[in-house]
Amino acid sequence: MKKTLISLSTLVASLALSPACWSQDVKADVAAGEKKAAMCIGCHGIPGYQASFPEVHKVPMISGQDAGYIVSALAAYAKGDRKHPTMRGIAGSLSAQDMADLAAFYQQQSKDVTPVPATPAAPSPEVAKVLEKAATKCTTCHGENFSTPTAGAPKIAGQHRDYLFVALKAYKASPTNAHVGRTSSMNAMVQNYSSAELKQLADYIGGLPSELRVVPQPRLR
Repeated sequence: MKKTLISLSTLVASLALSPACWSQDVKADVAAGEKKAAMCIGCHGIPGYQASFPEVHKVPMISGQDAGYIVSALAAYAKGDRKHPTMRGIAGSLSAQDMADLAAFYQQQSKDVTPVPATPAAPSPEVAKVLEKAATKCTTCHGENFSTPTAGAPKIAGQHRDYLFVALKAYKASPTNAHVGRTSSMNAMVQNYSSAELKQLADYIGGLPSELRVVPQPRLR
């Protein structure tokens, strides 16, 4: 694969790690990221693979995901703002360079994917009401089609429905829970939603056209 360098200077502001851990000079190397992804493919490179924590759900699709989000998510796992034992162990072993390389590698896997429509299918009246409950519109961060996010936010259109539901519930979990939960601006967004409403959101967004996918590996390396 041709070596590709991508500047991450515009992403630093969105990271959860201390600024002292990062440099504006960090460059993301796609070829290096491909080699480092060996630690990721056992879950994210197998179509239909399921995790069992905090409940059984498909692991998220990260091929084609926005690089800024991947870096910020890894940083949050490393810091403990996302409470997931496996991911915290993996992220905690990564340097800033490792995170940048992995993020660039997974982002470029969308280069051959047809872009999703700029305007998604209209939700049902029931789901529309649920979307309107948010203090800030979901599309403010995730884009009108839920696939054109602002820096640091993820593409969520077409993501696995069960994963989206688990993630939304994690943002609603008590911050005092030592084992489950996530800390971010999403915490305030989900507090006035019931689990049934979060499930409606996950089902609608997960059913939209997506630029995300699983890229199967011919073999485990």
